Amino acid sequence: MTDHVALYRKYRPEAFKDVRNQDHIVSVLEGAVNKGNIPHALLFTGSRGTGKTTVARIFAHAIGAKDVDIYEIDGASNRKIEHARELLEQVHTHPYESPYKVYIIDEVHMLTKEAFNALLKTLEEPPEYVVFILATTEQDKVLDTIVSRCQVFQFRAPGREVLRDTVRAVAKKEKFTLDADAADLIAIAADGSFRDALGVTQKVIMASEDDKASADEVAAVIGAPKTALLVNLVTALHEKDVEKGLMVVQTAVEAHVDMKLFMRLLLERVRAIILARHTKNEEALAGYSDEEQKVFGAYAKDVKSPLHSHLLLRLLSASAETGKTYLPHLPLELAVVELCAVE
Repeated sequence: MTDHVALYRKYRPEAFKDVRNQDHIVSVLEGAVNKGNIPHALLFTGSRGTGKTTVARIFAHAIGAKDVDIYEIDGASNRKIEHARELLEQVHTHPYESPYKVYIIDEVHMLTKEAFNALLKTLEEPPEYVVFILATTEQDKVLDTIVSRCQVFQFRAPGREVLRDTVRAVAKKEKFTLDADAADLIAIAADGSFRDALGVTQKVIMASEDDKASADEVAAVIGAPKTALLVNLVTALHEKDVEKGLMVVQTAVEAHVDMKLFMRLLLERVRAIILARHTKNEEALAGYSDEEQKVFGAYAKDVKSPLHSHLLLRLLSASAETGKTYLPHLPLELAVVELCAVE
């Protein structure tokens, strides 16, 4: 079982060979290290939980920087001009024990314009022993003059399969078993973040009464709907049964289901049915439970089923509005009424 250490910290990659899903970045950084051609300013950009600061630390160690010469700075809490000036004074002192001093500035887009301008002066003519690694989830908020002086690396969000394999592997190391559909649900809920995926996994392990977990157990922990709810709503849409559809939504509300996650899971299933119908590929439904495969497979073969692209577009619209109203479930209710009422 897990101890008090967060899983994402416990299993954080410590070398380039351990980094997953970022081969296009690792190969370039390893090449720079091997050739001794070290850039003095790098910009790591990508969605949260994709490993930007982790790779920054690995790169810092790979170029010979000891921990005492690696400085991690949170751009959100050190965003003002005075913070930037303090930093610029520090860069002119030589490293203690290393060939390089490495400054990792996380969420660099949070810096004020004045702080950016102060940083720019150092990026233009940095001391030869200083390396800046800037990390951001919002590159568009970083000044173009800063971006132009950096080597830019775009981190990819891990796909569902990568996250699913990762959480199952970590769970196994913790002597815990995640059913395939349980791991898949965690992967969907994590929405492209390794950190979030391992955070959910840890919650599931802590909440479990034994050493394994099913999809419904995961659902209970993260506020996801149980499989039966999703099957019932898809069935209501297929049968154009507005009363049944609204009852399912109400049941989800009473169970305190996360409506954004509910919408994401619903979209996944309707999409899979449409793909199975038009590609004649049963693999489109392979990731679902036996019950879902049986029900959804029948709907996929029904060419008259209202589960088609226009319905999916309407659900996409409802998904975009979910969370924007004072009743999070209202967009889905309206979509159910409209879709079931259409002749």
